[in-house]
Amino acid sequence: MKPPSVLRKPKTLSLHNHDRIDPFYWLKDRNNPEVIAYIEAENAYAEAGMAHTQDLQQILYEELLSRIQETDQDVPEQRGAFDYYTRTQEGKQYKIYCRKPAGAEDREEVLLDLNAFAEESGYVKIGVFKPSPDHSHVAYSLDLTGGENFTVYFKDLSTGELLPDRIPNTGYDGEWANDNRTYFYTSKDAAWRDYRLHRHSLGIENDVLLFEELDELYNVSLSKTRDQAFLILSVDSIKTHERRVLDASVPGGNFDVVQPRRYGIEYGLDHRDGSFYIWTNENALNFKVVTANSITAEQKHWKEFISHDPAVKIDSVDCFSDHLVIYQRENGLRTIRVIDMRTFKSHSVVFPEVAYTFLPAENPEFETTKLRFTYQSPITPDSVIDYDMDSQKWEVRKQKPVLGGYDPAAFEVRRTFAEAEDGVQVPLTLLFKKGLVQDGRNPCLLYGYGSYGASNDPKFDMNVFSLVERGFIYALAHIRGGGEMGRHWYENGKFLHKKNTFTDFIACGRHLVKEKFTSYEKMAIMGRSAGGLLIGAVVTMAPDICRAAIAHVPFVDVVTTMLDTSIPLTVGEFEEWGNPQDETFYWYMLSYSPYDNVEDKTFPDILVTSGLNDPRVQYWEPTKWVAKMRAMGHGPNRLFLKTNMGAGHAGASGRYDYLKEQAFNYAFILDSLGIER
Repeated sequence: MKPPSVLRKPKTLSLHNHDRIDPFYWLKDRNNPEVIAYIEAENAYAEAGMAHTQDLQQILYEELLSRIQETDQDVPEQRGAFDYYTRTQEGKQYKIYCRKPAGAEDREEVLLDLNAFAEESGYVKIGVFKPSPDHSHVAYSLDLTGGENFTVYFKDLSTGELLPDRIPNTGYDGEWANDNRTYFYTSKDAAWRDYRLHRHSLGIENDVLLFEELDELYNVSLSKTRDQAFLILSVDSIKTHERRVLDASVPGGNFDVVQPRRYGIEYGLDHRDGSFYIWTNENALNFKVVTANSITAEQKHWKEFISHDPAVKIDSVDCFSDHLVIYQRENGLRTIRVIDMRTFKSHSVVFPEVAYTFLPAENPEFETTKLRFTYQSPITPDSVIDYDMDSQKWEVRKQKPVLGGYDPAAFEVRRTFAEAEDGVQVPLTLLFKKGLVQDGRNPCLLYGYGSYGASNDPKFDMNVFSLVERGFIYALAHIRGGGEMGRHWYENGKFLHKKNTFTDFIACGRHLVKEKFTSYEKMAIMGRSAGGLLIGAVVTMAPDICRAAIAHVPFVDVVTTMLDTSIPLTVGEFEEWGNPQDETFYWYMLSYSPYDNVEDKTFPDILVTSGLNDPRVQYWEPTKWVAKMRAMGHGPNRLFLKTNMGAGHAGASGRYDYLKEQAFNYAFILDSLGIER
């Protein structure tokens, strides 16, 4: 089957006395049947090009599925008089949300079965699931397209009936007031930005608009303090934060500003015993913690509680009745510090492995000594931990079952460092089978992200063992632009330092070859979203770095997207990438934008994925990129574009459909690297 062809319809884009000719700009029009026909032709070409791997894909799918305990249940989370949990059933794609009386073995109530919605739409994603404080109602929101636009529903848990109340066009946030009748939520503008806060009263049609943020740099979100005393309205850009607070027992009141926004100042807060605990970066690059005794206390009355430490970044703080929990990052790893507020003595949670991570649980109970988090490492499956903050002992409530004879003792995790172009040492975490010989013959999958200060932490991924069992090294590159090494690590991988992200990743690949972990012919690379930009930039700058590359939903048309303020995310992203209306940023972004730097050269095998309904990275970015690579000459190697026509940024929503996508991806890697089994 020949590669699809697509018409060139050149459009001139002019700025800063510079003309860019975009031959595929017209692919932005999803209502044009020619556009859909081209995308479908690319899908057919990808399927045909991978048809000879159908047996391998099936083997991989069955392998991936064989590790999953299909009928399973999460550890219940106590909320007042009830234990809430989710469970899955064999053969069903989606979770079922349930509750029981606290401590009970039976009397299950099914509150929400997502499988019922998926039968009609083929896609379902949950946004919020919020029981009211008295557990009489639950609010939940659903997205049925992949566009991340949610509708809120309310269920009366005493009768099991859905209320007629419906709230469309909402975001990921919603909270109940303490009267159990008032629900607060955020809504979106045309550019997919959460910009309004509303108050809804059950049974009343006209909701009240409480706040509207007109500055397109800022998004609004909503949360609640752990003691349930206050609702928190967050108004944030990437670089600047503002918090407004409302007494949750007075839902008709006004949100008061804690500290007015000032450019570059970020902060968050929680509350206990009449005091607000505020973590802020003011005069503290890695953040410090201060206290205030009222919502509107002037900053001069704030008291320093934890001072700034240049070696330790404070991510956030959780307040409990007798303890303060500080989530930190030091030496490239996440850590937890616990302060006993009765004695002001503190200790650090001791973790058992050299490379690991954890995810804090919701921890809805305020008056407790138990801190719950999920611990994991590249070889330790997700483990739900109840940590006693008094005795400093932890209890493994449940470890995620991995079927098929998985034995963590058969694998090794190692940390190594690559030297970047400017001499900076860039960490890598490696996972491989014990007994590995560093002879340059091992296949390797190198994964990276490196944006927004998000850390590519060493977590457990049971799917990747389908590669590791076949002799692969799975390598995580902790490159600049992420937050692994503290705030400076992020700052040195954004704006006019963005190329550090790409050159760090290239240095990681070169290091793995130099140290004979692998070879370029045995290397595959992968990234998603901003990590897809990473992959696009890397194969443009150093096409010899690998034999195969997968760019999932890649942000590759950087300049054109960042000049279009009508599409989702653009304005808010100025504080991550820069604004190309500024000539300095324009030329710098143009120098690395993969779409603008396609040349007639030989690339590695490339698989590009996309979602037609993706609101974060619009489908046309990967589509245009592939079209331009085809037109400019991709060399003798393979280039596939695979678009999910009924999903968004995260791909398939059903767990079985997701595994089929993974099997396709892994088959592409194995086939490109010449591994047939």
